[in-house]
Amino acid sequence: MISIERSTLFGRSILARFFAFKLLPGQTVALAALALILIGTLLLLLPFSTNPGVELGVLDAMFTATSAVCVTGLIVMDTPNDFSTVGQLIILLLIQIGGLGYALMATLILLILGHRIGLRDRMMLTETLSTIDMEGSIRYVKMVAIITFCLEGIGTILLTIHFAQDMNIGPALYAGLFHAISAFNNAGFALFPNSFENYQTHISFNFIITTLVILGSIGFLVFEDVVDNITGRRFRFQTHTKLVAITTGILLIAGTVGIAVLEWGNTATFQSLNAGERVMASYFQTVSRTAGFTSLPINEMQDATLYFLLLLMAIGGSPSSMAGGIKTTTIAIVCLTIWAVLRRKKDVEIFHRRIPHDLTVRSLCLALIALAMITTITLLLAFTEEQRFLGLMFEVTSALGIVGMSLGDGANHSLSASLTDFGKIMIMTSMLLGRFGPLMIGLFAVKTVVHTRYRLPQSRIVIG
Repeated sequence: MISIERSTLFGRSILARFFAFKLLPGQTVALAALALILIGTLLLLLPFSTNPGVELGVLDAMFTATSAVCVTGLIVMDTPNDFSTVGQLIILLLIQIGGLGYALMATLILLILGHRIGLRDRMMLTETLSTIDMEGSIRYVKMVAIITFCLEGIGTILLTIHFAQDMNIGPALYAGLFHAISAFNNAGFALFPNSFENYQTHISFNFIITTLVILGSIGFLVFEDVVDNITGRRFRFQTHTKLVAITTGILLIAGTVGIAVLEWGNTATFQSLNAGERVMASYFQTVSRTAGFTSLPINEMQDATLYFLLLLMAIGGSPSSMAGGIKTTTIAIVCLTIWAVLRRKKDVEIFHRRIPHDLTVRSLCLALIALAMITTITLLLAFTEEQRFLGLMFEVTSALGIVGMSLGDGANHSLSASLTDFGKIMIMTSMLLGRFGPLMIGLFAVKTVVHTRYRLPQSRIVIG
């Protein structure tokens, strides 16, 4: 009988067999993502993936595949004009697999085929989906799949109805499907050269897109908690759910107010809009801090607004979601830790619960690592590229936060399109770090943790 390890898509990779060592679950997921990017690159290089007369280089094809798998949305080619329908569908498939995750998609296939899911495979699911533990992981996978495809299906129907007012039912259905998947996966790819600037005053369209983006960015752990409370498995919401809801609400309100106030007098962005439309456009851009869609010409925004939007992109969405960034819970714990220190409290508390010390330390480390990566990559690009510093920092933050907004030279291309080959490689690296950073940091690290039986004497150091 074929072993479970060989019958699953989560078995050792060929590379692991060659070197005769086992990869950690997170390492295997990261390598699978790289393999998916390679396959996507090869598919996009085929003649039928681009429109006649379009020349697509290997680096640009790899950049596009990386952006799709990492659900980022940064582009170096114009998606609606340079890629054929087949090429766009390849990008859409990469978005769907990259958004749900290699491990989840493979598990769905195995469940459909009737295969068992082993312990190693459950560990991979825990890594990929950012779940708290392995208990009930298969039920969790089924829930994720049902929620994802149902919400994408509803979004497709609603967007198709909207697009059918301006185009035939066939193109409307295709545009509805593409943008529903792109929005829920927070990918930011659009079939219009100027993203959604032509729909900035359409209330129903803005509502559909922003709702899909928010639902895709709050995290499936929140969905699971809501479902469990509705079905009676739990009788109160978990601390994680409440913290995500409050932090997300604060970011949406603060972002909308901040962008509206900073841009209110900017005639290049708000001149043709009334007060209500300005608030709606500000809300759309705030929500899109995790997705990368635009309803305003962001390259015309004031520097203060761009830096404010940059901070929103850096925070990103919530754990176990399609969005990237530092994560809402991480930044919330950092703020709570600072507040506890200022109040000279030993414990960090929220909702009458104490947050573990190791979690506060990890949150601070993640925030500092993200800041260090943004700073380092921006400085490298500032040295090699002839672009303004704010634009480069915006691009790097957008890549690391897997957002997709860009201060390009016009509506058709992102700033990445005008970078050197080295610059494009750095942006691709940033997208990979933003999507698979926690997995790739320890890609070839030591597998075992050394536990010592002693602790060194404590020493006091003056700070501040």
